[in-house]
Amino acid sequence: MTLTPQWLDELRARTSLSTLIGRTIKVTKAGREYKACCPFHNEKTPSFTINDEKGFYHCFGCGAHGDAIRWMTDQRGLPFMEAVKELAQAAGMDVPAADPRAARRAEAAKGLHDAMAAAQSFFEEQLGGIDGGDARAYLQKRGISDATRRAFGFGFSPDSRGRLKTALKDFGEPMLVEAGLLIDPDGAEPDGGNARKRDSYDRFRGRLMLPIRDIRGRVIAFGGRIIGAGEPKYLNSPDTPLFDKGRTLYNIDRASPASRSTGRVVVVEGYMDVIALAQAGFSDAVAPLGTALTEHQIERLWKMVEVPILCFDGDTAGQKAAIRAATRALPLLRPGHSLAFATLPTGQDPDDLIRASGAQAMDAVLGSAEPLIERLWRHEMAAAPLDTPEQKAALKQRLRAVTDAIQHPDVRAHYAHAFRERYDALFFARREAAPFQPRTPSGSGSRWQRDKRGNWKPPIPPVGTEARAIGVSGMEQRLLRAILAALLRHPEQIASHREMLSALQIGDPLLAQLLAAMISASFRKETVETQALLTILGQGELYNMAKGMLRADAFTLTPDRMTTDPDRLARDLEEAVRVMAQGPELEAALEEATRRFKDDVSEENLAEQQRVRALKADHDRRLAELAQSEDIV
Repeated sequence: MTLTPQWLDELRARTSLSTLIGRTIKVTKAGREYKACCPFHNEKTPSFTINDEKGFYHCFGCGAHGDAIRWMTDQRGLPFMEAVKELAQAAGMDVPAADPRAARRAEAAKGLHDAMAAAQSFFEEQLGGIDGGDARAYLQKRGISDATRRAFGFGFSPDSRGRLKTALKDFGEPMLVEAGLLIDPDGAEPDGGNARKRDSYDRFRGRLMLPIRDIRGRVIAFGGRIIGAGEPKYLNSPDTPLFDKGRTLYNIDRASPASRSTGRVVVVEGYMDVIALAQAGFSDAVAPLGTALTEHQIERLWKMVEVPILCFDGDTAGQKAAIRAATRALPLLRPGHSLAFATLPTGQDPDDLIRASGAQAMDAVLGSAEPLIERLWRHEMAAAPLDTPEQKAALKQRLRAVTDAIQHPDVRAHYAHAFRERYDALFFARREAAPFQPRTPSGSGSRWQRDKRGNWKPPIPPVGTEARAIGVSGMEQRLLRAILAALLRHPEQIASHREMLSALQIGDPLLAQLLAAMISASFRKETVETQALLTILGQGELYNMAKGMLRADAFTLTPDRMTTDPDRLARDLEEAVRVMAQGPELEAALEEATRRFKDDVSEENLAEQQRVRALKADHDRRLAELAQSEDIV
């Protein structure tokens, strides 16, 4: 069809802009113009003006400006042609048709729309009559108010095979079948020979009815919920010339303008969820119609907002639906356009949550929606165990398949980079971007920090901490020197034992400085060599101490196995460091158990004191064995 500038000017001239806008917001006469509070931004003092003579609106607050068509596209969210068609219908103008076939299709569609509008009136009338008593009781039980019932157009289809057919007989059976209102049991099969043609009958019987509307608010289909026993529980209209369930979103006509003010659109699982949210004040919710979210529906959502929120149930079915939507969106992703995911508590739908905890609980759920990449990462992480190298490699392969599905090169590159960072941080020791947080016996939670030169410095214990330090002599100090000597010879082991090493409280200041320098160096590289470590230490006491430890006759750990069996060295180091770290902790635990027993002489406290004392004795015995071992020269 061709819309000439002259035809569009005539359409604007026949449209009263103040009347059109006044259907949505309150307008007030102000001289030759009208004023209102702007619907495009929040304001208390009207700065939105409407000029009927010139045919435009303008907001002096946010700059919104346009004519009748622009109002329909920006505020109502209609596509351009839909906006033109609705204005033309109100103005009594025919939209030009490109050819006779298009004109015939438009006329046929007009007849179907009229039939659907008549069916909606019939269903609403039945809900208010005698037959609609059980349906009204169901609405009352669900807590649906009369205002909500009217806003969403609830109706009722009597449990009869021909009541609607009789009421709409003027439209003719073929049109009612085409509209999906009647079922033709013979379908398109020809009437052969003496075969008797069976009568068509009402599709919806004994159901609470909900109209499904297009973006312009016209009824294009119905959804019906059974009242009483029967299957299926929910029944939707079939696909028709007016209705394509894969392209339609329930409540799109109301949610689209609402999303213009909220900047949000929420996708829930079904139309009763949409209605419960609307009644609680969430007017920007939509739902697919009995199918998983399709590519067409995702694109339609993106015309409303760049990042719609998908809010599904927390049960298995709801989370599977969320992942299906996420997977379907991957090839469509483009800069700025994505999805977010909010999860309802398990066992609750929006109505349950709002009834139990109020609208603020729903607000909290929507406010905690996670980005698409987070949902995909968590799903792939939980898809299979990650205990073996093969399973870890399988995770990497699954993540690669996710990124390969993304068509846009820039988006795909960012996803690949983000997944690679998370994967490396999960399975590899290098954590330079996220500094290691050592465990401290005092429970202070202090973090390692960089100094002005970028070197890592150990945490400073809080004032008042009296954790016992490793002595400057005796078995603990002997074992400590052996540990440090082994780490100097095998610096690649530092990162593996860094957490327990960081927890050690060392009484000898020079040994403490040497350990801190070694740990700091391990943050710089995934693997640091002995010579590089000596260079970092520089000249001075630390350097001389380290060189002394590296002499062949100096303290070391398992010298006869340190080169031929690195796995054994790693296990010996882990045990030695663990034994050293446990000493102060066990002493503190024994002191606490003894104090409790003194304060309360009970069998329970006595048993706890004896248990900790036995652990401390075992620890001291193992410490002596390690410190006096022939492996420590």
